[in-house]
Amino acid sequence: MHRELRTVTHWQDRSACRREDPELFFPIGDTGPALAQIEEAKDVCRYCAVIEPCLEWALAAQEAHGIWGATTEAERRRLRRAAIRTAQA
Repeated sequence: MHRELRTVTHWQDRSACRREDPELFFPIGDTGPALAQIEEAKDVCRYCAVIEPCLEWALAAQEAHGIWGATTEAERRRLRRAAIRTAQA
């Protein structure tokens, strides 16, 4: 089991965020001071070599919290809804 989990998340070994304070990627709210924190976290993501697998993982896992693949919770919800609409069409 451990080996399977490791295979699934091996992209995390190359993530830019692994050297950052994890709190940066979990802002409290999405207004006021949290907006600056969200942008700071997204800036780290934008220069990350594994932004795509990170976002794919967050979407597949339906991650409800934090910044993943340079997206907020609300942005990922919109992406999931769009994917559902596309699949239904």
